[in-house]
Amino acid sequence: METTLTLVVDAANVVGSVPDGWWRDRLGATSRLRDHLAVLARDGLEVPDAGPETPRVRPAIVLVAESKARGLESVEGVQVIDAPGEGDDEVVAVVGRLFAADPGRTVVVATADRGLQDRVRDLGAGVMSARAVRHRRR
Repeated sequence: METTLTLVVDAANVVGSVPDGWWRDRLGATSRLRDHLAVLARDGLEVPDAGPETPRVRPAIVLVAESKARGLESVEGVQVIDAPGEGDDEVVAVVGRLFAADPGRTVVVATADRGLQDRVRDLGAGVMSARAVRHRRR
């Protein structure tokens, strides 16, 4: 398994996709998401619709945090980036930097925000739903 995918996660949108009380502790909820993503980064993800021999990839994961969720440290497999302003703008900036560094890479953004989905698609990124990444199992 080698890294062939970079997953950029809109933390606020993914955390907010399930009404589990996240609003009482945004930093804690984002920390739990980061830890879940670290497991996915370590163990890999199955690539859907790849035929009978479903391959697994270890994605590089970037988690973009904003507002009261800022200040979370990166862990092995998950780079945490604090948005200086709007999280959506930072997600777009991260996608742009990734493509500038390696135009051939595959980038997927996890968010349910349709406006953000359109912005990153315009840059060439794919999208997946917030719930899909949150409930993705290894």
